[in-house]
Amino acid sequence: MPNAIAKLKYLRIAPRKVRFVADLIRRLPVSEAEAELTLHPRKPAPHLLKLLRSAVANAGQKHMNVRKLVIAEIRVDEGPKLKRWNPRARGSMAEIQKKVSHITLVLEESEKAKGREFILPKKEKKSEKKGGK
Repeated sequence: MPNAIAKLKYLRIAPRKVRFVADLIRRLPVSEAEAELTLHPRKPAPHLLKLLRSAVANAGQKHMNVRKLVIAEIRVDEGPKLKRWNPRARGSMAEIQKKVSHITLVLEESEKAKGREFILPKKEKKSEKKGGK
């Protein structure tokens, strides 16, 4: 079965934080996952949304039906750590590990996928008239 793969390497967010958001979209149809990521408040959400859109573009290049795509696999691995040091009492040092994530996203066609798309409503701007006494 054909699949489309997109990878994001060296994302400067800890893998534990990225996995929380990745678990929300695992096994979802692409349209639902995109809606979920668009509205999610956590920091990894925009990065995963960009990766998802890249994978959909890759699927389009392989002539796959974009409306039937499902997230088959999303894997978050740990990359190399940046090691920094913080001075402490009596001349000792405390290590600070700045963690990095590698994300792999695999899409595949599924007959069970829903064809509907979510439309996000636009917020109406409130017009306030300035009036004084």
